[in-house]
Amino acid sequence: MNPDAGTVEVESTAKDANNAAGDAANKTEEELKKEAKKKEKQKQQAEKAAKFQAKQEKAKQQPVAPPKPKEEIKPKKEKTAVVYESQLPPGSKKDISGPMPDSYSPAYVEAAWYAWWEKEGFFKPEYVEKQYPDNKEKFVIVIPPPNVTGTLHLGHALTNAIEDTLSRWHRMCGKATLWVPGCDHAGIATQVVVEKRLWREQKVSRHELGREKFLEEVWKWKNEKGDFIYNQLRRMGSSVDWERARFTMEPVMSRAVIEAFIRLQEEGLIYRSRRLVNWSCTLKSCISDIEVEKRELTGRTFLSVPGYKDKVEFGVLISFAYPLENSDDFIVVSTTRIETMLGDTAIAVHPNDDRYKKFVGHFAKHPLLDRKIPIVADEYVDMTFGSGAVKITPAHDHNDYAIGERHNLDFVTIMDDDGVLNSNCGPYSGMKRFDVRKKVLEDLKAKNLYRSTVDNPMVVPVCSRSKDVVEPLIKSQWFVNCNDMAAEAVQAVRSKNLRLIPDMHEKIWFHWLENIRDWCISRQLWWGHRIPAYFVTVKGQPEADDSDSRYWVTGRTLEEAMEKAVKRFNVPSTEITLRQDEDVLDTWFSSGLFPFAVFAWPDETKDLEKYYPTSLLETGSDIIFFWVARMVMLGLKLTGKLPFSEVYLHSIIRDAHGRKMSKSLGNVIDPLDVIQGIPLEELHKQLLTSNLDPSEVEKAKAGQKQDFPEGIPECGTDALRFALCSFLTEGRDINLDVLRIQGYRFFCNKLWNALRFSMMQLGENFLPLNNCAEITKAANELDLWILSRAAFAIQECNAGFREYNFPRITTACYNFWLYELCDVYLECTKVVFAGSEESAKDTCRQVLYTALDVGLRLISPFMPFISEELYQRLPRRSQTAPPSICITPYPRPEDATHWGNKDLENRIDLMMQVVRAARSLRADYNLAKSKTPLFVLCQSADIQQILEPITLYTKTLTNSSDVTISSSDAAVPKGCGMLSVRHDCSVYLSLEGFIDVKKEMERLTDKQDKLFSMIERLKKATSIEGYLEKVPPEVRQQNAERLAQQEAEKQKLEETLATLKTLTLS
Repeated sequence: MNPDAGTVEVESTAKDANNAAGDAANKTEEELKKEAKKKEKQKQQAEKAAKFQAKQEKAKQQPVAPPKPKEEIKPKKEKTAVVYESQLPPGSKKDISGPMPDSYSPAYVEAAWYAWWEKEGFFKPEYVEKQYPDNKEKFVIVIPPPNVTGTLHLGHALTNAIEDTLSRWHRMCGKATLWVPGCDHAGIATQVVVEKRLWREQKVSRHELGREKFLEEVWKWKNEKGDFIYNQLRRMGSSVDWERARFTMEPVMSRAVIEAFIRLQEEGLIYRSRRLVNWSCTLKSCISDIEVEKRELTGRTFLSVPGYKDKVEFGVLISFAYPLENSDDFIVVSTTRIETMLGDTAIAVHPNDDRYKKFVGHFAKHPLLDRKIPIVADEYVDMTFGSGAVKITPAHDHNDYAIGERHNLDFVTIMDDDGVLNSNCGPYSGMKRFDVRKKVLEDLKAKNLYRSTVDNPMVVPVCSRSKDVVEPLIKSQWFVNCNDMAAEAVQAVRSKNLRLIPDMHEKIWFHWLENIRDWCISRQLWWGHRIPAYFVTVKGQPEADDSDSRYWVTGRTLEEAMEKAVKRFNVPSTEITLRQDEDVLDTWFSSGLFPFAVFAWPDETKDLEKYYPTSLLETGSDIIFFWVARMVMLGLKLTGKLPFSEVYLHSIIRDAHGRKMSKSLGNVIDPLDVIQGIPLEELHKQLLTSNLDPSEVEKAKAGQKQDFPEGIPECGTDALRFALCSFLTEGRDINLDVLRIQGYRFFCNKLWNALRFSMMQLGENFLPLNNCAEITKAANELDLWILSRAAFAIQECNAGFREYNFPRITTACYNFWLYELCDVYLECTKVVFAGSEESAKDTCRQVLYTALDVGLRLISPFMPFISEELYQRLPRRSQTAPPSICITPYPRPEDATHWGNKDLENRIDLMMQVVRAARSLRADYNLAKSKTPLFVLCQSADIQQILEPITLYTKTLTNSSDVTISSSDAAVPKGCGMLSVRHDCSVYLSLEGFIDVKKEMERLTDKQDKLFSMIERLKKATSIEGYLEKVPPEVRQQNAERLAQQEAEKQKLEETLATLKTLTLS
């Protein structure tokens, strides 16, 4: 060793020590503690490393043991779903003669039943009329006809789940029930889809094909898609009368549409006029309000617009100056659509605005065109907004249109149907509207008339079909005067002749109908009901303006129209030329006739007489105006009757994140994919066959991957229907996580296992008693209790149906099956069936059968397939019983009143409190599988008297080796875990000899440490500066609940550890 090196090392060490001492003198007490703690940790790590090294050295000295032979790994046996296979012809009753499969399989259960129901005619009202000839009540409902453009989504599934559940309940209540199915031709939606398809596959436009051949292509599309939609309805179990199915373009429906138009036109309610409409430049058609999406912008935003390579700027307010005629003054105005200034025909100011009073009646000069602009006074103007002066473009703005009419202004249209500026725009003619936006701004800047551009929150109207920005344009169209009809619709609700459910919608109904505007029913399409109106040209007379109603006649046929024209103009038919309007009617016009058109109105058919008015209209709350209100108005006007007496408006389904269902987000789900399950890759493939742009496809794929990383599991129809109805909450949208539906698939499995177990206990030769009253004579407490709970479930379900409170019904069914029948009663029957008393077994079988029978009938409207499958496996009380559960009477409260026993329910409820407390103790001490003695200490003799007769059930449900019910402390041995049931009752669980106390204390101490860390972290997170101001209320609420839950768990752990410590001391 080098001595110099050693010397240097010593000097360095001494020097470091001196420095450390100096540093220590300068350090705070807290810093010194941290340093000491760090050194201690380093010391522990060094000791661990030394131990590990010693262990390694020792291992090297040991002889190496030969390697153990590897055990042969047996491949896991994959479970395969049971599939129903039969040689029977379609429509035959399902063969269930074989053994019951071990587990529930949706595919197996749902096979064959629907075809049998349909073939037997169970869904036709005539079937129930024969079954119950004395019952004259009926229930009639029409389906909201889905658009023929594509497949049904979960929104449709919700509608059909509700309507089928109601139809099935009314049918089981003995009413002649008719649910009319159908499809809507969906004018714009269908035409857009078919046009895109033609271009994608054949590279041809509809104009190149011509109207007739294009319509042939649309009919091909309809026949392809319509069948798929009907197949979806069948898979969802919809109990519709297929023989009465209607398509809105079939002859019967078309005749009703033509008749309605002509009657209303002859009465003066339909008229021709030039008015401002919503116009899609891409579709070259006006569109309804429901097809306009209102895209809210918070400020400057660039949006993609069809036909433009670059994105277009929106969300800004541009100010510019109008020079005044014969003056050096200017008036500054602001606009979000600078290109429309080419159509300005006035500047409006408020009559009380002192800044502008002197200018009213004078003119401004249009800065870019040779046009004078009058300055007018109008109270519509807001003096406090902007400069207090407003540019008026009557031909391109709904508010300006009204001002233009009041002041008799010029209405200057600046663009053609395709959004190209016309000859009214001087040098800008021939340019596209949003290209002009840039050019006008440049030219205003060049003339020093531009003032500013600022961010401006605004709503941009976008066509939902074409994604184009909607333009208000003046067009000659057909309009419906709705004022009188709307007043009748308002009165119908006010008088309670029409009931809106929930009634929160009444306020919206009144507001919309009392402020209704005339309805534009013309559409510039080829697909739809062509308007039965003809423009008249008389030989030798100049052609009239096509907005003049006098030159239009209507007719059911061309001959009828000619007769009207001859009569009106008093000239022979040889001097008249008729030209039918090229336009078609708004789809909502034909949909508005649906409740009576389906029964072949205007013909006075038997169905119309018998089934109109209908009973109920059920649909989504988002189309209350576009469809519901119009059906009411047209029904009252054309038939003199309300089309239905009740309207149930359900919530709107959104995805799990609260977003609207949209194909571009990838969250639009086909119900069949939930029913049968689908891998993520297959979901992706579906996007490739849609009409999405390539960029949207990638966005949709990302959405699917986020929400369904493993795809969608198979849930089955019954679980889907039950889940959707259980999610309905009055007035709230449904944020639907598809995976929640899987929980109800597990519920179906519970039903399956319950019946499978019960069938073994009932035995092959079991026959249920005809008289249900007899089964209670020899029944024990649990038998009577389950019948009492059945009576309660019957009451809840019927009340829920009457109130349209679906969660009330699903909760009653779920609780009865899961928490009462399966978790309690079936468990307790095991003791009876294991015993030797045959009379008790016989009584138990009768009660068990009755509970199953009631339970299946209660749940059948929601779960038609599994209820039918299980019901068919049970014997019948009578040889004349109905062949299917779907036409078997629904349980009635009056038939089960005698089962109700509140006193017994209270006693069993106390027992269940004891059971839950005992189970909680077993979980606390990790004794789930061990049978231990249980002691129940009662503070009063009354409690003891309640619990003692049902001790056997307590023992069974708590898995105890023995149960002692006592009012004496002496009965409870030492070394027990204790939990209070309530103020007058506690349970004690014997622990000595059943647990390893030391090991259990270590486990719980470790759990306590982790829980303490979680509590500290949460407390720290909720005490940071600005927590109350920065964190959303719902998150603060969640944190508070989590903290309270963790604190309660901490207290429980402390109590459990304290009990275990007493065992170590004893």
